[in-house]
Amino acid sequence: MLHQHSFEQKYRNICDLLLSLTHSRSLPKGLQLHAHIVKSGLQTIPLLSHHLINFYSKSQLPLCSSQIFHETTQKTSTTWSSVISSLAQNELPLLALEFFRRMLRDGGRPDDHIYPSATKSCAILDRCDVGQSVHCLAVKTGFEFDVFVGSSMVDMYAKCGEIIDARRMFDGMPEKNVVSWSGMIYGYAQLGEDEEALRLFKQALAESLEVNDFTFSSVIRVCGNSTLLELGKQIHGLCFKTSFDSSSFVGSSLVSLYSKCGVIEGAYGVFNEIPVKNLGMWNAMLIACAQHAHTDKAFDLFKQMEYVGMKPNFITFLCVLYACSHAGLVDRGKYYFELMREHGIEPGAQHYASLVDLLGRAGKLQDAVSIIEQMPMKPTESVWGALLTGCRIHGDTELAALVADKVSELGNVSSGLHVLLSNAYAAAGRWEEAAKARKTLRDQGVKKETGLSWVEDGNKVHTFASGDRSNMKTKEIYQKLEELGEEMEKAGYVADTSFVLRKVDGDEKNQAIRYHSERLAIAFGLITFPPERPIRVMKNLRVCGDCHTAIKFMSKCSGRVIIVRDNNRFHRFEAGKCSCGDYW
Repeated sequence: MLHQHSFEQKYRNICDLLLSLTHSRSLPKGLQLHAHIVKSGLQTIPLLSHHLINFYSKSQLPLCSSQIFHETTQKTSTTWSSVISSLAQNELPLLALEFFRRMLRDGGRPDDHIYPSATKSCAILDRCDVGQSVHCLAVKTGFEFDVFVGSSMVDMYAKCGEIIDARRMFDGMPEKNVVSWSGMIYGYAQLGEDEEALRLFKQALAESLEVNDFTFSSVIRVCGNSTLLELGKQIHGLCFKTSFDSSSFVGSSLVSLYSKCGVIEGAYGVFNEIPVKNLGMWNAMLIACAQHAHTDKAFDLFKQMEYVGMKPNFITFLCVLYACSHAGLVDRGKYYFELMREHGIEPGAQHYASLVDLLGRAGKLQDAVSIIEQMPMKPTESVWGALLTGCRIHGDTELAALVADKVSELGNVSSGLHVLLSNAYAAAGRWEEAAKARKTLRDQGVKKETGLSWVEDGNKVHTFASGDRSNMKTKEIYQKLEELGEEMEKAGYVADTSFVLRKVDGDEKNQAIRYHSERLAIAFGLITFPPERPIRVMKNLRVCGDCHTAIKFMSKCSGRVIIVRDNNRFHRFEAGKCSCGDYW
């Protein structure tokens, strides 16, 4: 009896110690304890196997978890659940689903712990069809309305982009938790349905739901994508109150928010305050530096990653290549392109597009053509688009027309590339081909995206199109532009109408370019915002060359800081100069 009591006490002590080591992620001590368990002959006890599987799972060693599972003679639903969860949580979704299938074949019954791991794996793989099969099984086994299983189904459908199925599941749940609410909010945010995502978030708060860092991260991304700075700041404050401001998931979203809204100082502040940074946060800060022309800082960050042992991924290299491209650093870009292989990353189509973009912007168009010819995969639309952009910047209309001819042979291409083709032909004076490219768009029912610019004033966003007269301050806006135009001309500004790629006369070209959307938005800011406040303008298209020149004069004549975000990067205009150094 005494021996039995001693054994139970020892067994409990080992379990407690193993749980403690799992919590502290202490791998060396955990390995020593595992060796002691094997020597003591205790590894056959199912509960100890379960704890060991979890320990290796939390130590990010899922294959060790599966090894423990294979060595376990008595496989209970708990051990099945542990190993499937370990594989799903550590990004081995195919293996997790294979173990799920084996469990079913061996007569095991999934429970409220196993179903969520299976649906998570389906979401990672973007296999909604497999997820539907798991959903059917949950219905058959009576788990459909379990809050954990139902929430995981909502999350799976949302992440697979099946928002209608996700919403149907969500609305039919008798009880909802943070996972179901967060899944729906993420789903709407992912599809760009920002208003519905924000509405659900407000509803969740109204119902006193305990939201988590994933919820906050999704909503902050909505604010960043819609450049809703004031609302984003309020949610940042809410994160601070609920202690989620130290989460690296929230942190990466906040870095993106401040960066996309033109407040790079805020992005640096968030990045520096968060003690433990994940890879997503490093990448978010890298792309922020690249877009704001803080090129040296981007390179410093890359070095810091190496110093702290953070391994870069394919996105990291895209960020540094982007920084090189928009600073004209050809040799540096080639260095990072080759460095990828040293990190075990084979360059993909996106990396080749970045390299072509780098060479094209630097005027090394024939080198860019050589890279395309040597690519190990078929050139993508992004690659051709990058080369056409380089041709446009450097006025090589002949090569642009040749590339356009080559792309035209591909058949179905995106509307964006059709616009580039049309512009390339128009710049070369080949009006018939330009018209044909435009006609293809019309035949497909696709209209060229309208150029829009917007500014945020308090909780309201004011949007402008070229020649827009719908704003309540229209009269003052146009008057301001006239006054500023006279000052700009005295300072040496001359309109460059070569950016109007249409067959119209000189006066009409002057009118077409004078009232571009960004100029109207800037004029609104000049008459609305106090002198010390920077004017932040967001655009959905690239800023044209003449507007870029004009805004430099606007900043010089008005004495204001003007920050413009186009679809490529940020331009900070101050005292007649731009942060991009006229290289964009």
